[in-house]
Order: sequence, then structure tokens, then C-alpha cells
Amino acid sequence: MSQMKMNPPTQRLKGSLPKIGIRPVIDGRRGGVRESLENQTMAMASAAAKLFTENLRHACGLPVECVIADTCIGGTAEAAACTDRFRREGAGISLTVTPCWCYGTEVMDADPLIPKAVWGFNGTERPGAVYLAAALAGYTQKGLPAFGIYGRDVQDAGDTAIPGDVQKKLLNFARAGLAAAEMRGKSYLSMGSVSMGIAGSIVDDRFFSDYLGMRNESVDMSEFVRRMNEKIYDPEEFRKALAWVRANCPEGEDPNWPEMRSSRKRKDEEWQMVVKMTLIARDLMTGNPVLEQMGWGEEALGHNAIAAGFQGQRQWTDHFPNGDFLEAILNSSFDWNGIRPPYIVATENDSLNGTAMLFGHLLTGTAQIFSDVRTYWSPEAVKRVTGHVLSKEAEGGMIHLINSGPAALDGTGQQSIQGRPAIKPFWEITHEEAEKCLRATEWCPAEREYFRGGGFSTRFLTRGGMPVTMSRINLVKGLGPVLQLAEGYTVDLPSGLHETLNRRTSPTWPTTWFSPIRTGRGAFIDVYSVMANWGANHGAVSYGHIGDRLITLASILRIPVNMHNVPEERIFRPSAWNAFGTADTEGADYRACRNFGPLYGSAASR
Repeated sequence: MSQMKMNPPTQRLKGSLPKIGIRPVIDGRRGGVRESLENQTMAMASAAAKLFTENLRHACGLPVECVIADTCIGGTAEAAACTDRFRREGAGISLTVTPCWCYGTEVMDADPLIPKAVWGFNGTERPGAVYLAAALAGYTQKGLPAFGIYGRDVQDAGDTAIPGDVQKKLLNFARAGLAAAEMRGKSYLSMGSVSMGIAGSIVDDRFFSDYLGMRNESVDMSEFVRRMNEKIYDPEEFRKALAWVRANCPEGEDPNWPEMRSSRKRKDEEWQMVVKMTLIARDLMTGNPVLEQMGWGEEALGHNAIAAGFQGQRQWTDHFPNGDFLEAILNSSFDWNGIRPPYIVATENDSLNGTAMLFGHLLTGTAQIFSDVRTYWSPEAVKRVTGHVLSKEAEGGMIHLINSGPAALDGTGQQSIQGRPAIKPFWEITHEEAEKCLRATEWCPAEREYFRGGGFSTRFLTRGGMPVTMSRINLVKGLGPVLQLAEGYTVDLPSGLHETLNRRTSPTWPTTWFSPIRTGRGAFIDVYSVMANWGANHGAVSYGHIGDRLITLASILRIPVNMHNVPEERIFRPSAWNAFGTADTEGADYRACRNFGPLYGSAASR
């Protein structure tokens, strides 16, 4: 296997990446008060910018940039000048910082579409906490939810360090705010339409426009036929990709009855077709300048899609090879062109699971695993079927996450952090780790009972011991979108036990054994309760325990969370949520989201 190159970070979508706008606000009284605070206030802004730029990257790998107001903001004129600069320079979120008293509503950020936070310095020399409380009251009164950030311990006025608890809140807000800002103006591309009556593939335009600020694009799957027949793809890249596939994608077992198996000639033709489908799907999403050189100017532009879905079943797969290779390779962090950012492509055009995948990707920079939430295996059922007694993380049972081939190859868990299995942002993945992911994957001929047109499905087993978060968006009539999530761990099983359980279903598909963390309450009383309360047939799995990040992002978008196992001390929402109840925070979340309405839908009515 030749050395896999690392592609440099690049912005492949149209539109500039959002920046973090930092607003140093100050007591406007001249003649001693303001002058004594200028340096301290600007130092807070610079410290916040340093924290962000040293710790954050966009999901595409490019560094996060900050824009600090030209001057401290002591009144409405300077606030207006700051707003104008932020608009010119593309600030997508704003952080207001101050160590002192300021004139609340006069210096506030009043843009209803920009996620906002206020950091009030905890020091006794000046009333930064008093301003923070006054500012948050003003934001709440005006219907502009803002996050309040205030350190637990008092600092001296000259202390420029950012305490650890403040850092966590600043970074949580920034990650979630940037994720929201990056989705705005982008597209979700439906390649095909509704798959097998799956509700999530009934793409809801209002959800995408009002809650995510996105547009919906759609192409019929006949576009794939047109582009293949008319050779609307890069022929040089096709040859390169096909050679790479032959060298790196070994075929696994053929599960079909002998009379249903494709001939070698037919399988080779299917490989050519699925590689072309992959090139075409990518070009449909983000365009390809090579097509312009070939005379296909319109096709070269793409649909500026930050996420997409491929319908596949059944109108496509009853005749053509399935989309498993297309989805698996695009969702992975590497292909024949080297190591690069993953694309987000949902199986069966499940746009709601695709949205959950998009959330996880933007918050972590990592590839996402798309899975059926297939089966709950209780300890009793496992013992009855295999005689094996589950232990450690699986002692309470486990959920079999498995799907028809499209899970990202990163999901093998063959990457590592400090010697433990992991899924890493593409810019941290080594050539050796990408090789390991490929070697851990087989490509089995598709089961013809399901996929009459053939194709190839990924087969791998996710390594155990990885902290992961499974999430899902569901739409509820009369309520709107809700988010559910479960933090837990991937599980290792003895090979014989895995084989016995796996062969009771489709053994040619990728498997992740998942054990959610049980809290003894609500939907997390036990593993069975998690399965029973899951709202759909699919789930998106992201590396790491990122439930707190997802909850913060959901609050920015005004999407309530109906099921989670994140400890209360990790949850960070806008301060306005406190006004809707502090004892029942789940109920308060629902009431706040309904009151303020979707981020972009509510703004249109102001």
C-alpha cells in the first residue's frame, strides 16, 4: 500500500467560515473610570481570542479566527460600529466580555440570528457580575437568549488567566455557536426521495429552514444514470479510484445462495459502477472544477451541500448496485485522494439522522457512524443463546448497532488516542491508522434478497472501549423537532460470541456493540429502557461523550432534548432557560424552546 497523503485543510463549500466576534464592553464614563478599565477589558478579549484560536478548528480543519471590536464599547455608537465590523468580517457568533459595570441594553449585541454569550469577570474591584446579571436580564427581556459565563472563584483585577471552569463554558459555547453558524446558508441534498416509507426521509423544508437556516436541494436518482452514461465525472480520477479500490478494498464472503451469486464479470462491473456513483455523489454535493474543464459548467458547481442523503432502496437498488460503498467511503476520513475531511451522507435519505450526524461532525471534526438501532440483547437472552455471561460494560446488556454497509470506516476504531481505540479528526489521523481501518474492513457482495442490483457492503467490527454518543433528531407533529442522545461505550465481545450473535442477522454488515451509561432514572433505568425510548430506527454515533455539546447546540437552535444521560453539572444552556423552571430542567427546556421559537423562523417574524 502506497503512502496515503494528508490533504491540507480547505473550505470546499461556498461561503466564508464563521468567525468569533469578541465585544469588550466597558463603563462609558470618561475622566477616570473608562480610562482605568481599558487595558483590563481589552486583555479579557485578547485572552478569550487566544483560548479559541489555540483550541478550536472548524470541521474542515481550518483554524478558527476571531474578530475583536476596534475599541471598547461604552455606548450605542460603539456598539453599532462593532456590529458593522462583525458583519463585514463574517462573525457568526459573539462573545461579550467585561470586568466592570456597563450600560446593559446600550452596549448589547442585538442581532437576533447570532448566538451570543456574556463573560463577566469575577473580581471584587469592579462589579463585572452585576453587569452580567443586568445584561442577561436585558437579553431575556428582549427575547434574545444569551449564555452567561461567570467563574466560580474570585480573581484579582490584574489576573489575566482564564479559570478552568470558565474555559470549559467558553469552548462549549464557541463550538456549538460555530456549528450553528456554519450550517446557515448551506444545503441538504436529497439524492432521490423517500426510501421505503421511512419518515426521516420525508425531508421537512420547514425544519431545515427555520431551525438550521439551511435550504433543501433535490435531484432524482436518474441523474446518476445520466452522469454515468454521458461520462460526467473525472475519467482520470475514476481510473485512480478503481485502482485504489482493487488494492485496498478486499472482497469478503458472498452470503447469497449459489444460484443468486453474481458472476466475476458482473461483480467487476458493479465495482466500476459503485466507484462512479461515489464520484458523482460527491460532485453533486460540493462540485468539481474538472467538470468545468470538460464542458459541464453547471454540473461543476454542485449544490453546496454540507450534508446529503442517498435514497437507494428500493427504486435504485432493485435494478442498480446499492449505495453502501458510496456512503461508506464518503463518510470516511480518507479515500484514493488521501486523508481528508469526511462528507456527511445519510443512508436511505434519512435527513433527520443525517442532521444528527452533521451536528456530531461539526462539534468534533470526526467521521460519524450511521446505524440501525437494531436489537437489544439482554444478559438473559445472550446466556440462553450462547451460554455466555456478559460482564464489564456489557453486564446490563447491549444494543446491536448495525446497518447495510454505509458506516464510516473510521468506525472500526483502528485509530488511537493514548493507546486506546478512537475516531480522530482527519488532521490527526496517520497514514498507518488509515491503513488499519482499511485492513479491518471487508466488502461483501450485497445480499440479493435485499439488493437485487448487487453492490458491496462493508463488514467490520468496532473495537470496544471507545466513549461514544448516539443521537437522533425526531419530528413530532404539533411540537416540532426534538433531540435525544445517549452517552456510552463500545463493547468488545469474545470472537465466538460476536459471531454467534452477528449471524442471527445480516453478517455482511458492520457491527458496533453499544452499552449506554445507565443512570437508574427515566429512559436510562437500564439498557432496555434506552432501546424502548429511542424514537426511530436509526441513530448517529459520534466519538466521545459529547452530549453536553449537543445540548448546548440544541438550545441555540431551540430544539428541546427529550432524552439524555448527561450529568446536570455539564449542561450549559442560555440563562433565559432558568426563567422557565430550575427544578425540572427538561420541562424548562421544552417551555423555553417553544417560547422563543426556532432560531431562524422566529427572527423572520420580528
